Amino acid sequence: MSDGDGLYRFVFENAGVRGELVHLDASWQAMLKGRDYPDPVRDQFGQAMAAAALLSGTIKFEGSLILQAQGPGPLTTLVAQATHERSLRGLARWNDEVPADAPLPDVFGDGRVVITVSPDKGERYQGIVPLKGDKLEDALGVYFEQSEQLQTRLWLAADGDRAAGLLIQVLPSESGHEEDWNRIGTLAETVTRQELLQLPADQLLYRLFNEEQVRLFDPEPLSFRCGCSQERISDSLRALGRSELEDILSEQGVIEVDCEFCNRHYRFDPVDVEQLLSTGPQHNAPATTQ
Repeated sequence: MSDGDGLYRFVFENAGVRGELVHLDASWQAMLKGRDYPDPVRDQFGQAMAAAALLSGTIKFEGSLILQAQGPGPLTTLVAQATHERSLRGLARWNDEVPADAPLPDVFGDGRVVITVSPDKGERYQGIVPLKGDKLEDALGVYFEQSEQLQTRLWLAADGDRAAGLLIQVLPSESGHEEDWNRIGTLAETVTRQELLQLPADQLLYRLFNEEQVRLFDPEPLSFRCGCSQERISDSLRALGRSELEDILSEQGVIEVDCEFCNRHYRFDPVDVEQLLSTGPQHNAPATTQ
């Protein structure tokens, strides 16, 4: 694998179809660090992260896109966030053994996918579709059909080393390219999980579309970035109030907070808590991070 974390855009010349390919390598490893995800949970999580990166690339905005898959099944929650700065973070929660290579209802139960687009300027938009089909990409296909009303197809894959995804979509301003769309879709359908995970972008596109006129643009780098900080954790604790913080200290001796996204550990002893309660938001206690 000669290329790393990146969002690769490409267009089919004279066909009215565009595409994206995403590879998550170092960023994926950072999201897995310190996590003991079972393989089926890890793979579903990786597919969600690849999907969030792909979906954020279809929208021109400054802000964030959050993909949430939730249900009462053994895999209860997937959260994947991508921003216009191409930063990523996410988490997964489960409460029972998650079956491998099982249809979505067996994994999530009667669940749903929620896509939330939050521009820095403008109103937030949210789309919700049921978690039905064999794979997450099937449910997301329904989302595009209902919410974006653009013909779109996705292929997603993940393992312990990489998360990857491929998307093709009809250009919004184009019409009369149904034959091209069907042909390109048929070619893309031949992609394998192994190819998505192992082939560099240019080699994969050549393998799939070597008889098409494809223009591949320079990749946009992607990275893992968590928004937690000592300041934010301190502000959250301060909002609980003195009484509740003192109750926790009385029971536990210290207050410990773990970030679910990056697994960073924050520890506040009684002196730290007293300092954060006696100072303003700009002067936070020097909590220990690990």
